[in-house]
Amino acid sequence: MNELLQIPAALIALALLFGLLLGSFLNVVILRLPPRLEWGWRRDCRELLELPEGADAAPPGIVVQRSHCPSCGHTLSAWENIPLLSYAVLRGRCRSCGTGISWQYPAVEAITALLVAACVWQYGVGMPGLLAVAFTGLLVAMSGIDLRTTLLPDQLTYPLLWLGLLASIYNPFGVGPVDAIAGAAAGYLSLWSVYWAFKLLTGKEGMGYGDFKLLAALGAWCGIKALLPIILMSSISGAIIGSVWLVVRGRDRATPIPFGPFLAIAGWVQLVLAPDLIGAYMRWAGLH
Repeated sequence: MNELLQIPAALIALALLFGLLLGSFLNVVILRLPPRLEWGWRRDCRELLELPEGADAAPPGIVVQRSHCPSCGHTLSAWENIPLLSYAVLRGRCRSCGTGISWQYPAVEAITALLVAACVWQYGVGMPGLLAVAFTGLLVAMSGIDLRTTLLPDQLTYPLLWLGLLASIYNPFGVGPVDAIAGAAAGYLSLWSVYWAFKLLTGKEGMGYGDFKLLAALGAWCGIKALLPIILMSSISGAIIGSVWLVVRGRDRATPIPFGPFLAIAGWVQLVLAPDLIGAYMRWAGLH
C-alpha cells in the first residue's frame, strides 16, 4: 500500500474515490442537519414555555437511517447509492416513483472529490493533508446548507474554528497558535463591526452571525494576514456570481444572497491554492 501511495496517479485516484464517498455523506448532512436543528429548537421552546410535547416525529438522523427518496419514501439499495454512477444509471430519477433526483447530489459529490484530490495533491496523505480534507468537508457542508436555508449552523462553524486553533499547535500550514488566535478574533470582529455599522445606518441586517463565526474559523486556519485576501476574494466573487444569479433567476437586488459559500471558496483557495499561486507569481515576477 505504501508503494502504491508513492505513485501520483494512484494517489489522486484514491483521493477522488474517497472524495466521492465523502461527498455522498455531506449530501446527507446538508439535507438532514437543518430539519434536525429546527425540530430540536421547537422541542426546546416547548420545554422552556412548559408546553406539552409536540406530535411531530424527529426527522431522520444523519448516520443511522438509510437514504430514501424524499417523494415516495423508497429506501435506496446499495447500488442506488453509489456516488455519481447511480445518478447516471438511474438517469436522475427515482427507480420507484420516477420523480427527478436533485442535481445537488452529483454536484456535491463531484465537487468534493475534486477538492479532496486538490488537498492531497498539495499536502499529501500526512497530517496536513488530512486536516485540509477535514477543512474542505466542513466548508462544503456549510456552503450547501447556507445555499439551501441561509443558515450556518454552530454545529459546523464551531468545530471548524476549534479544529483550526488546535491544528495551529501542530502548525501544518505555517500558522502558529498566536497567529491563529489573532486571526480568529480579527475575523469575527471585522464582520461583526460591518454588521452593526450597516444595521445602524440602514436599520437592516446585512448578514448573519454565522458569517462572523465562519470568518473567525478561516482566520484560525489561515492566520490574520490572510483575512484581507479572503474578504476581498469573497466580496468580488459574491458580487459577480450573485449578480449573475439574480439576473438568471429574475430577482431584484433586495433578494438576500448567502455570503457563507463565498467566504468558504475564498478560505479554501487561501489555504490550499495560495502557496502555488504565490509561488507562480514570484517566479513570474522574477522574485524567486
